This record gives sequence, structure tokens and C-alpha cells, in this order.
Amino acid sequence: MSESPSEPITKEAELRDALRKVVDPELGMNVIELGLVREIEIGTDKANLIVIMTTPFCPYAPMMIEQIRAMAEETLQVPTTIAFGAELWDPSMMEEGAGGDWGLF
Repeated sequence: MSESPSEPITKEAELRDALRKVVDPELGMNVIELGLVREIEIGTDKANLIVIMTTPFCPYAPMMIEQIRAMAEETLQVPTTIAFGAELWDPSMMEEGAGGDWGLF
């Protein structure tokens, strides 16, 4: 992602880019493509993220939550908390074009 000097990369954009390395092992897609990161709040001394899983009973949820937290802390250099959102995931939350491989869109 190339930004011009007049459009600096924001911390949120940098974090979203870094979180593309966190992949749902069952689906083979990253948490940003899937739309699992619902809210990002970045302060000067901490960050808070709200995430959801593709299913409430996702067997990989603990691993993925820890990967998201670790990647956020590494990228932002501040302690980060992760909370589960109340929304139920559906394919419309995916990035535009991300569901094409599934034949969904």
C-alpha cells in the first residue's frame, strides 16, 4: 500500500495491514478479508479491538484472538485488549471481492 506524503499511513491502516497476516486456518483467509475486526480504538497508551468469529463455536478462536492481540501490540507498541463483539458474522462482512473464490458474490 503506497501512500503519498500528503496522505500518511494512519496507525489504524498500519494495524489493518499487519492483521492481514492473521489467517483463519479453516477458511484460509485473513481476519481483515473476512471482516472479523469490527472496531479499532487506538489511544496513546493502549488499544482496544472488537472482533467476531465466523461462528460462535470456532475451534480456532483462542489461537486467532491471541494472534490478533500479539500482532496489534507488536505493530502499535501499546498494550492491547481484545473483546468479542455481539454481531453474528455473515459473508456480507467480507471485503469486496473476497468471497469470489467461494462463489458467494
